[in-house]
Amino acid sequence: MIESNHSACTSILIGKNATTDGSIIIGRNEDDKPNCAKHLAFHEEKDIPNNHFKSNLNKFEMDLPTHRYAYSSTPNWSDKKGVYEESGINQFGVAMSATETTYANDQVQSFDPFKKTGIIEEAMVTCILPYVKTAREAIARFAKIIKDHTAGESDGILFADPKEAWYFEIGTAHYWVAQRIPDDCYAVAANELAIQEIDFNDSDNFITAPGLQKFVEEHNLWPNNKPFNWRRIFGTHNLLDLTYNTARVWTGQRILSPSIKQEPSSFDIPFIQKADHPISITDAQRVLRDHYDGTKYDVANPVNKDTAVYRPISVDFTEESHLLQLKGKDWIHWLSLGITCQNVYVPFYPQGSVVPSFYRHGKDKYASNSAYWIYKEAQVLADRSWKDYGLQLYQARNATQQKLSQMRIEYDVKVDKEKDPAKKLDLINKANKDLAHTAVKDYQELIGKLITKQIKKSPLHFRRDPDL
Repeated sequence: MIESNHSACTSILIGKNATTDGSIIIGRNEDDKPNCAKHLAFHEEKDIPNNHFKSNLNKFEMDLPTHRYAYSSTPNWSDKKGVYEESGINQFGVAMSATETTYANDQVQSFDPFKKTGIIEEAMVTCILPYVKTAREAIARFAKIIKDHTAGESDGILFADPKEAWYFEIGTAHYWVAQRIPDDCYAVAANELAIQEIDFNDSDNFITAPGLQKFVEEHNLWPNNKPFNWRRIFGTHNLLDLTYNTARVWTGQRILSPSIKQEPSSFDIPFIQKADHPISITDAQRVLRDHYDGTKYDVANPVNKDTAVYRPISVDFTEESHLLQLKGKDWIHWLSLGITCQNVYVPFYPQGSVVPSFYRHGKDKYASNSAYWIYKEAQVLADRSWKDYGLQLYQARNATQQKLSQMRIEYDVKVDKEKDPAKKLDLINKANKDLAHTAVKDYQELIGKLITKQIKKSPLHFRRDPDL
């Protein structure tokens, strides 16, 4: 098996009739390293002669269309170890998040192993999102890339447009499936192949690789008289899944569907689920911020030292988290840098052309001009004594989050009223700058307060004689 450099994420997809406002939401925590700064990028629409992509992580390369559409993305600070644009929304309102690292079992891989020339996570957003106009078109483009170049790893990929959301999973070098998320449902995925039964006669809700059924039949991978269960045929079912993966799906469904009673260590948690109530963007943020809050599995609570046995959704090696929200022509690229439970989601306009300065700086070492590292600084200070400073950080986060949401609402009114395209773009760029600087400024103030409170926490602090 060819291992992905990115090894641990959690994803959520929400249909338009399952949300409070009729929007479609897809999102994911990008988990890998605790010190890899992510940037925000806005790519303009342009023609690129001899447009060619060549990976520096494996042997995948391909020619790309000359015309590239505008799109937002969240690349690594350096492309030396892969571009990893990870998420974005293009000028047609197509959203993409790539990837949810998954694992296919040894049996299916033995018949169709991944190739070093195949497409892998770092290339996916770059090679797909700027060249499609709908989510279904994105799936078709992805399918052709796999047909022509194969896949280099097992992944789950999220696609959406203002009409529908899809989840695409790669099982082997040539075989994949995609399922449409029902409009009144949601799905949570966590590092394991998640899609279950496939209806090959339902092209409205399922798209599959050509020859998938024949491949399974020829290699005796599943009985013909049983419903075709992708997860069972291609997925893994081991002890690591039970401690590392299934519990994250369980807690996501615990939050959104509390009436449904399930066990965290179960292989039978459904992929598609209905919520007990309409889902807001705040609910989606809560899922991606979760660390089993309020349960005996909460790793942040020291009393749970013997019971906190499951890997949480929110972890210290989250590089960034995004929620891509689409409703008609209203699109929001919510972006959080660093640990999700300790940070804010900034509601950027993906149509922008100028990246706020704090969001285009930062590497793998601390820098005071980097939003990523400013948020990290606040997190490190709070983590020094979570029982003393955790509540203060949460209160500051919540206040800033509310402020950012209100600012976005106010800017939406102004942007909708502006009819001149050039002035509208200027207004969007101003909004993005104000949103970014508000978040950073608030966290800089929080850092100052945390440092001030911690001055007397030095191990060299000594009680002074009051007469001196």
